[in-house]
Amino acid sequence: MVTRPPAGTIPDEPGSYQFKDKRGRVIYVGKASSLRQRLSSYFQNPRNLHPRTAQMVQMAESVDWTIVRNEVEALMLEYSLIKEHDPRFNVRLRDDKSYPFLAVTNDDVWPRAMVMRGTKKKGTRYFGPYAHAYAIRDTLDLLLRSFPIRTCSQNKFNEHERLGRPCLLFHIEKCSGPCVGEIEEMEYRQLVTELCQFLDGDTDAIVTRLETEMRTAATDLEFERAAHLRDRLDAVRKAVAKQQMVADKDEDLDVIGIAEDELEASVQVFYVRKGRVMGRKGFVLDKVEELTPGLLIDRVLESMYGEEPVVGVPKQVLVPYAADDVGTYEEWLQLIRGSKVQVRVPQRGDKRALLETVTRNAHEEFTRHRMKRASDHNTRSRALTELQAHLGLPEAPLRIECYDMAHLQGTDYVGSMVVLEDGLPAKREYRRFKVNGVGGNEVGSGSDDYAAMAEVVRRRLTAYLAEKNRPIDEQDGADGGEGKERKPGKFAYPPQLLLVDGGKGQVSATQQVVEELGLADEIPVAGLAKRFEEIYVPGRSQAVEIPRGSEALFMLQRIRDEAHRFANSFHRERRSKRMTVSALDGIVGLGEVRKKKLTQAMGGVNAIKRASLDELKANTFLPDAVAEAIHAKFQPPTTS
Repeated sequence: MVTRPPAGTIPDEPGSYQFKDKRGRVIYVGKASSLRQRLSSYFQNPRNLHPRTAQMVQMAESVDWTIVRNEVEALMLEYSLIKEHDPRFNVRLRDDKSYPFLAVTNDDVWPRAMVMRGTKKKGTRYFGPYAHAYAIRDTLDLLLRSFPIRTCSQNKFNEHERLGRPCLLFHIEKCSGPCVGEIEEMEYRQLVTELCQFLDGDTDAIVTRLETEMRTAATDLEFERAAHLRDRLDAVRKAVAKQQMVADKDEDLDVIGIAEDELEASVQVFYVRKGRVMGRKGFVLDKVEELTPGLLIDRVLESMYGEEPVVGVPKQVLVPYAADDVGTYEEWLQLIRGSKVQVRVPQRGDKRALLETVTRNAHEEFTRHRMKRASDHNTRSRALTELQAHLGLPEAPLRIECYDMAHLQGTDYVGSMVVLEDGLPAKREYRRFKVNGVGGNEVGSGSDDYAAMAEVVRRRLTAYLAEKNRPIDEQDGADGGEGKERKPGKFAYPPQLLLVDGGKGQVSATQQVVEELGLADEIPVAGLAKRFEEIYVPGRSQAVEIPRGSEALFMLQRIRDEAHRFANSFHRERRSKRMTVSALDGIVGLGEVRKKKLTQAMGGVNAIKRASLDELKANTFLPDAVAEAIHAKFQPPTTS
């Protein structure tokens, strides 16, 4: 248990603090306007603390702090530390959905509209998020009739540009044909600008302009153009009708609704721009720390705006109850937006009704989530309890590690380690190994799965022992110098069950390593053989009988299959790299970056082979010594 720092050593200034366990892992990060007052609240009778807070203080062995200039900086530092360390007693955001966005690639010469998920890219405008992909595709289909910009991939664009023929979308008037020069670049850019304005909610100006242009065309007897503008106008009005109007036309809002219980909170967010709902998103927060309603709002705001939000920060954020320190969060959001931001609780009127609507959505989503949560949690708990009973483990294996090998006739030998924590995959803990002492890169060099498994397990457990035996006072700043936090080592946490893919031979080789390292009493070993799905443990000649169809066996099969997949993917990657060779490989001083620049500058590898020494030296990025080495390799001096 952490001891209270000496009186007077804790500064009475704003900052962030970190509680650490006996291995130096950060288990909780907090912020405070006064570090002295905040930290003092933890060192009291545990009975007076919230159960989760008392548990955290009991597990902690030390506490550190960092002083900053103001509360906003404390907030920003706290967020960065939580993101870096993922402390187990801080609120955790879980969002297993990848929400679709409508994206416009403004940085392209001919910008493209498309539906995107996942990582956001610079130079691309994003609109949404949308709850369903079909909703965004319906919207895009309508908009392309009014703003016919391209939706094709760059490869398809280049292909039609080369052929000189547009695709079907041009013929059905859903693309303006930039690939074949049917539209000027300035006119095309105007279409892109209008599309972005429309998606931003600025629809009135576009409707008014189209109406004016249509009437002008009719007056000038340009009936074909007038009919075309009429069709565009109809499509725009249909798209506008699909956007729900919920506020005044000049209002930008984010509306946050929350439903919660003692374990989790469901959050729904409606993004309102120019008075219209432009997107929505939902996520769940694990309440692994003591949370007052105000602190919950704090954590939600940090989760939403900690990373630069792709849809931006609005003028107002509507919340169901006030944040604990609303002034600090408004100042923080103002820094992100560049202008004033208000975080408030609406009391009456349309905004109150809108908040209640979003909150109802949060309750409905939370009801569905709790039903799924109860089912999943009960299943995992039952599986872990069954494993403990069948394998005779001292406790339920909350952390299971599984190992597998992959090779091709002894070449490109690799190993994998996958991890389950509380029955769920912990992908950040996955590790890959290049096996050094077994096999080689030549077919027929031999294979020894037992030796390979022993090597991988020995490397993993040796690293764990090194981390375990390191004094705590040597851990802080050990990697990065003064004032920098040291992350836990890659193998800082021991498994409560070490599972190998294989039978008696793999289990025996693994157990021998565990015993050599003196970890036999700490780490139990088991193996799952593929052929009959039999479980083997050290010291037993017969397989452990786990009933077919039991949750315990399903869990072991899932982690074994995941280890197999992970090992095979790494093996294919290594094999592909080995088989992809270049005549430029092996030249001292010619790395991948220089190699790429040189081939581009010279026009290919064959041109490099034929080049004279002077031609090679003419490349300013290439040192003379490297140029001479290249020339000597392909045009060695002749001997008479």
